[in-house]
Amino acid sequence: MTDQASVDLYWLPLGAGGHSVRLNGRVYEFVAARYERRRAHDLYHSALIVRVDDSYVVEQAPVRDGNGRLRGVVLEGPVVSSRAARWRVFRYELRCWRGGVIPDVDEAIESPVRLTTDPLVAHRILELAPAVPPLTWGRDESDAGEMWNSNSVISWLLVRSGVDVSSVRPPAGGRAPGWDAGVALAHASRCAGNQSRP
Repeated sequence: MTDQASVDLYWLPLGAGGHSVRLNGRVYEFVAARYERRRAHDLYHSALIVRVDDSYVVEQAPVRDGNGRLRGVVLEGPVVSSRAARWRVFRYELRCWRGGVIPDVDEAIESPVRLTTDPLVAHRILELAPAVPPLTWGRDESDAGEMWNSNSVISWLLVRSGVDVSSVRPPAGGRAPGWDAGVALAHASRCAGNQSRP
């Protein structure tokens, strides 16, 4: 049990603990930087630890096995292509893991970032997790101008839960691709919901 509600954001270097993902991320950022005529940045993946009645890890990750319930998996989505999603390697999962852990949390940079201690917001994040749009990872299906990924999921959850993310930034010299896509889609969803009310 915890005495105080809180929502903490963690910035993890992309591919922390995994050489393949880290290498692919560096190649992606090198190509993107050349295309956009800018310098390359370090890339970050975001995750949350939400404390209310207990501690919950909220994070998007590759589907590990068929035991997602044990990790608090609340939804799955396709990676790159919905047609390929029948294979586990082409699916991601969103965990809302009670008592869970963030792998390689010891590698997090400038973390944790305390976003709120409002218990209503903390509960709202947990309630909304199953409602995250299961868009295709690596694609821009919402026309937000950048791909949907783990950062999109976290920023969508925060905005929809009422957290002001306008001042939230990745560590100095870093980028969090997909973050703005989640923010944009969350704002669009909130506006659409307000307009549909009588």
